[in-house]
Amino acid sequence: MGFWNFLFDGKKPAVETAPAPGTAPVAPQAQGIAYNPELVPRLQQEHGRLLALFGEISRVFQANDLTATAARLEDFRGAVLDHLMTENIRFYIYLEHSLRQDPDSFELMHGFRHEMDGIGKAVLAFLSKYKDIGTQANLAVSFGSDLQQVGDVLVNRIRREEETLYPLYMPAY
Repeated sequence: MGFWNFLFDGKKPAVETAPAPGTAPVAPQAQGIAYNPELVPRLQQEHGRLLALFGEISRVFQANDLTATAARLEDFRGAVLDHLMTENIRFYIYLEHSLRQDPDSFELMHGFRHEMDGIGKAVLAFLSKYKDIGTQANLAVSFGSDLQQVGDVLVNRIRREEETLYPLYMPAY
């Protein structure tokens, strides 16, 4: 139950009340997902962690430590899955509802989400392909070039998310 409390800030749906005089109204919840001012900074921190883990994978692979490479790939898998779940449940669902009245922004967000679905599948396929690199040294032959391709895609995607998509996440008034 702790995981779901974390995802939904441990809150139950609030009873609507009139705002106190002189205060701004509270943003409406988007189908149970409320605006969270800490979400984008958290996602950006996760991006930093993903890039750091990716750099560590590259470092241990270049040192020809395939056992450590496999271990770092597993760490990366966990971080990627956590990040994708947070984005899908807390970020995209909120945006889908808050941007309904802005067709251009909605379409931009929808395109990003669709693209990320494809990137997520490709990254998970890469991780599955190389999960046994620690015990199957023959996988090292293609690993370096595949790692570079995944890295290029991730860096580009993270940059575009932070510059273009994340600014769309704001309270829905």
